[in-house]
Amino acid sequence: MIIRKAKIEDSVEIAENLFLAMEDILYEFIGIKDTKEAKKFLLYFVENKNNQYSYENCFVAENEKGIEGSINIYNGAELNRLRMPIIQHIKEHYNKDFCPEKETQQGEFYIDSFGVNPKSQGKGIGSKLLQFIINNPDFNQQTLGLLVDEENPNAEKLYLNFGFKSIGQKKLAGKKLKHLQREPTK
Repeated sequence: MIIRKAKIEDSVEIAENLFLAMEDILYEFIGIKDTKEAKKFLLYFVENKNNQYSYENCFVAENEKGIEGSINIYNGAELNRLRMPIIQHIKEHYNKDFCPEKETQQGEFYIDSFGVNPKSQGKGIGSKLLQFIINNPDFNQQTLGLLVDEENPNAEKLYLNFGFKSIGQKKLAGKKLKHLQREPTK
């Protein structure tokens, strides 16, 4: 298995993987609980540049079967700029006033979401993606941050085992989430 920077041609698989982690939040974003529409919305942004879900901000885990997992990460200081196209799109296409809470901030590289193909779950792919980010020279001298659902203790345990620590709570799209951070590697 290799982990590499994503390319535009990976967009369909990236969107499918990220959807697994974002499903409820996407429904809240677009204002309807419609899987097909939420996936279409996410794919639109994954395959476009200059937004928080863009393939430009993703890495993929790939083996001979294809892409097995995807992780989305960006500089938290860029959140407002990266989120603006999403806010505009939602207002224009879903006729919805959209003012989401800030999920990250300056001073952290934010792991927005990551997911593993359901057929490949339980094989350590998510752990390998996370370890790749932690060891990556572009990120290992930075504070890493992420949010984890309070109702997902298994995910929280995984992050804690990788050196993340709880620093508080945040709310996003009506969900209460724990904000975890990992300090830079010394």
